[in-house]
Amino acid sequence: MTILLFGIAKDIVGSPTLSVPTSSITGKKIPKTVGELKTFLSGTYPELNKLSFMAVAVNHNYAEDHEIINSYDEIALIPPVNGR
Repeated sequence: MTILLFGIAKDIVGSPTLSVPTSSITGKKIPKTVGELKTFLSGTYPELNKLSFMAVAVNHNYAEDHEIINSYDEIALIPPVNGR
């Protein structure tokens, strides 16, 4: 699954996009919900935890933590505008 990154999230990751595995080759749990994706990303990129807020959009709509995500969804991380 590919995630689009904006603002400080892009700076933290070092790229405007990020690929998250959709199969468990690594043995790590595959994110299936927005909340699991946030947990996965904060574990992989601890600097994201310092942000006061991180919105996730799925297919151009803001998504809640319980919403299911799929590998074909367009996912975007939207940090606070001021970066904190």
